[in-house]
Amino acid sequence: MLARNERGQVRLTLVLLLIGLVVTAVWIWKRTPPDVQDYVVEQVVPATALACVVAAGGWLLVRPFRKRRAQRARRARLLASFKKARTWEARRDLAFQLVEINEYQRHGLEEVAGELKDIFMATLKQAVGDKQHRLRGMAASHLGVLQDPSTVPALMAALDDDHAYVRGCAALGLGRMRAIQAKEKLAVMMKEDWDQTVRSRAREAWERIG
Repeated sequence: MLARNERGQVRLTLVLLLIGLVVTAVWIWKRTPPDVQDYVVEQVVPATALACVVAAGGWLLVRPFRKRRAQRARRARLLASFKKARTWEARRDLAFQLVEINEYQRHGLEEVAGELKDIFMATLKQAVGDKQHRLRGMAASHLGVLQDPSTVPALMAALDDDHAYVRGCAALGLGRMRAIQAKEKLAVMMKEDWDQTVRSRAREAWERIG
């Protein structure tokens, strides 16, 4: 509660400061000689606007590079933690994080792709029961990122899971792999599955496979 009150006070102070700056600027402008006002309007304002545009353009160009650099740094830290982790749960959680921080791309994860596959396959098989459906679903979805054809049968089997979340994630994984073997089954699912989200995921995967 105290922290929330402090944030509110900071916002109020900033608003009052902004109002004060605006009032001061208006007061100064009204007392500025006309020739100076003309100079500001004709020269300073356009130059400032151009500088802002150039700065914004430069920031937009640099931002993707900074984002990728930060992403690579975080991925490197997670990779180091993954290699050092010893417990099954820690390695599984780090495996999920690696795929997610890598924006669901295989590139950059090649050195641990085999280990990730083993973890996701084991999770898909061992996380049984309704309470662990999210783990099964995440494993199915993340398997598709690895682009390993040997995982297609497991993902095909996951299309029959009792939980809709798992079926949808399995469809997503197969779509990511463009697994032609699944196209016929996906065509049936996108028309007949009782869950609307699963039907939508199946259609997306079917279209992605082409």
